[in-house]
Amino acid sequence: MSLFNLTGRVAVITGASRGIGREIAVRMAEQGAKVVVSSRSLEATRRVEDAINAASGPGTAIAVAANISSKDDLIHLTERTHEAFGRIDILVCNAATNVHFGSLSTITDQQFRKILDNNVLSNHWLIQLVVPEMVARQDGAITIVSSIGGMQGSALIGAYNISKAASLQLARNLAVELGPHNIRVNCVAPGLVRTEFARALWQDPKIARAVVSSTPMKRLAEPDDIAGAVVFLSSPAARHVTGQAIVVDGGLTISQFLDSCD
Repeated sequence: MSLFNLTGRVAVITGASRGIGREIAVRMAEQGAKVVVSSRSLEATRRVEDAINAASGPGTAIAVAANISSKDDLIHLTERTHEAFGRIDILVCNAATNVHFGSLSTITDQQFRKILDNNVLSNHWLIQLVVPEMVARQDGAITIVSSIGGMQGSALIGAYNISKAASLQLARNLAVELGPHNIRVNCVAPGLVRTEFARALWQDPKIARAVVSSTPMKRLAEPDDIAGAVVFLSSPAARHVTGQAIVVDGGLTISQFLDSCD
């Protein structure tokens, strides 16, 4: 059996109506998992559900609308998953928010709280909801989609980066707590990805040129570039990997210092 085979596993993916989340759902279904496609928009998630079921077979995917800022919605998400598939083996916390571009000196309290609530607290809530059954089975895989921004400072997206740094530490702490129960918790840290979420960055010619010129692979990432890392972390191939952050940035973080010295 392939080390990446997910047959018999049930995966819940937030922010899965488009971009990185959509590709993660598609790729997990290709590896045999049952997938729960979740986002705020039921219509958008149903389009992904239909596409996956057409490609991987009827009953492979279901769509569940949930706003990550609502704990009640997240409870409904887990309950609906159990109604449909009976269990949750894999959780991917992909949904995120960024409502402020610019200096931290200009961010409002409401904006800062929204970023931290949606990018950190909501992941904590959802993980709390799925962990008890994983502990009972002594098995589970949780992946948080973080960002290389969590490892860097930024004058443009500082609040977002702070939230992503917190997600890295959330994964490390949970890995320590849950490791004895054979539950793995990791992060994937993408660089700049050509998604709707990051459009304000990659559509800016100056930013896009700067990123590409500093990236050894000389291109921006596409959503599917990130999906493979999440499938790996969710699969038997990563059975002894926990508390880690897999950077998927085309080499950007290893080259910036030298580039800045040119």
